[in-house]
Amino acid sequence: MKRSSLLAATLLASTFAVSAVPARAAEQTVMVGGQAMYPNKNIVANAVNSADHTTLVAAVKAAGLVPTLESKGPFTVFAPTNEAFNDLPAGTVDTLVKPENKATLTKILTYHVVPGDYTTTKLRSMILAHHGEANLKTVEGEDLTVRMNGSSNMTVTDAKGDVADITVSDVKQSNGVIQVVDKVLMPN
Repeated sequence: MKRSSLLAATLLASTFAVSAVPARAAEQTVMVGGQAMYPNKNIVANAVNSADHTTLVAAVKAAGLVPTLESKGPFTVFAPTNEAFNDLPAGTVDTLVKPENKATLTKILTYHVVPGDYTTTKLRSMILAHHGEANLKTVEGEDLTVRMNGSSNMTVTDAKGDVADITVSDVKQSNGVIQVVDKVLMPN
């Protein structure tokens, strides 16, 4: 009897352990562009699967930034959706991805990247500590300004004064976090 009880207890413990792992993994993933973003993958490995970020991924490749965004980080990427790129004047993206415009494309893309891991909790604390806004220095060198928009939503204002909403927040990556935005942010 003792042996069968021990076997039953072991099987029961194994069942709970196996079922707990997928539940825990599911809690850590966020769906972006119809795909799960896994916190154990880096920014590029996750972004390539998002149907909402094909333009961003193509631009990152054209600018030669893949190795940077695959590196250790941590980075916070304010990731514009395809729709955000489509809102730019006609022909802008096609022009930017041409080899002769690589410097301009790189400047725009690195303006969307901030060194560090800025979750909404951290951003909210910074906003409260700095009287309603937080300024973040981008890899490009200029600032982005983050503010609250209501009780839970946040916005990002670029150097030109244009405002983007964070539409999907805290998409954790192995080398940082993605904050999905609905506009392409522009430096001066």
